[in-house]
Amino acid sequence: MIKQTLLATMVVFIVWSIIDFLVHGMLLQSTYQATAHLWRPEDQAHMLLMSAMTLIFSLCVVSIYSYFIAPKSLRSGAQYGLLLGFGIGCLTGLGTYSYMPIPMELASSWFAVNFVELALAGIIAGSMIKEPATAIGGSVLVSLKG
Repeated sequence: MIKQTLLATMVVFIVWSIIDFLVHGMLLQSTYQATAHLWRPEDQAHMLLMSAMTLIFSLCVVSIYSYFIAPKSLRSGAQYGLLLGFGIGCLTGLGTYSYMPIPMELASSWFAVNFVELALAGIIAGSMIKEPATAIGGSVLVSLKG
């Protein structure tokens, strides 16, 4: 299952990187320029660090599915991704709006991007990881029965 987890992590990382480039690098560019006072100048941005954090988060999301979600299926992966996407989308998009002076358009975009990316991560994990969840103390931690 480790190989499946690592392969799914790489696929999720690539998909997220493409989406992030399209959304943040192109579609939201004018919004970021209009709020430039909130961000580091481009020459001070830590893009390698951001990529490393994306890779680590990809590994965490896929590993949680891999080791703690049962049964393994496209459906359980999609349910996991949609639920996680909604929660993290609320936190990063709308939660940030509550304490940072960003436009609602940006907060909504962050919500939507996180929701879609995590839903896709769940679908990818659910389609690529086929072995049973690891039991801890003889029982599976989470069961998504539908």
